[in-house]
Amino acid sequence: MSATGIPADLREALIGAAGSPRLLVASDYDGCVSPLVSRPEDAVPNPASIAAIEAAGQLPDTAAAVVSGRALGVLSELSGLAVPVVLVGSHGSEFDSGFAVEITDDHRALLERLIGELRSIAADHPGSTVETKPASTVLHVRNAAPTDADAALERARTGPATWPGVEVTEGKAVIELAVIETSKGHALDVLRERFGADTVIYLGDDVTDEKAFAHLHPDSGDVGIKVGQGDTVATHRIEDTDDVATVLEFVTARRREWLSDRH
Repeated sequence: MSATGIPADLREALIGAAGSPRLLVASDYDGCVSPLVSRPEDAVPNPASIAAIEAAGQLPDTAAAVVSGRALGVLSELSGLAVPVVLVGSHGSEFDSGFAVEITDDHRALLERLIGELRSIAADHPGSTVETKPASTVLHVRNAAPTDADAALERARTGPATWPGVEVTEGKAVIELAVIETSKGHALDVLRERFGADTVIYLGDDVTDEKAFAHLHPDSGDVGIKVGQGDTVATHRIEDTDDVATVLEFVTARRREWLSDRH
C-alpha cells in the first residue's frame, strides 16, 4: 500500500492526529514493526518502520514508543531501537525504569513453578516451546501440529493458568502466564501522562493489543489501528506490516509538515 492507498477515513484521522500539539505514536512489535515468524528469535523488523518511528521520535513535541509482549532486553536487541524511541516490554509492565510492580521473592517462586509446569506440558506436545521472562513465562505452539497445539494450550488454561496470583494473557498460538498484572492499556496511560500527549496513535495486531485500543479516546482524536484480521475495538484496520510502514511514514511526514507550518 502506498500513501495514496491509505483508506480515506484513516487518512483523515491521521492528518488530524498529526496536527495535535503533543503527539504520541506507538506500536506493537511482532506483527506490526516485524512480521510474524515461526521462531520468535528470528523476528527482524521492517527497516522502513524502524526509520519512520525513529524519525517521529526526533520531531519536536512528538514521542514514539514500541509496546511489546517481549522482555524489554529482548525487544531492545531485536529491534535495535533506542532513545528517542521508548521501549516498553512484558505487555506494558516493563519500562526503562523497571517493572511497574515490584517483583518479590514470592513472585519469583511462583514463576519458577509456572516455568516448570509449562516445560512439562511442552515436553508432551512436540513443537511446543517455552519462553521465560523476568516476570512471566510463555507457551508457544505455533510450530506444533494442530492437535498438539490445542491440547497444550488447554492443559495450560485448565492447569497453571488457574493458580492463585497468575495473570493470563492469550495471543496468536501463545499463552503467557505472568506473576504481576500486565496491560498495554495501562502502559499507554503511563506514556500519555509521561509525555503530556494530547493525542495517541497506536497500531497493534494481537489480542493483547485490544487492551491498548480500549484505552484510546477516538472522540478526542486518538487513532487505533488493527493490523490484520480478527475482531477488534480499534476504529481502523490495515492489512499487514508493509501497511504499518506506510502509515508510520505518512504520519511522520505530515507531522513534520504541520510542525514546519506552525513555526
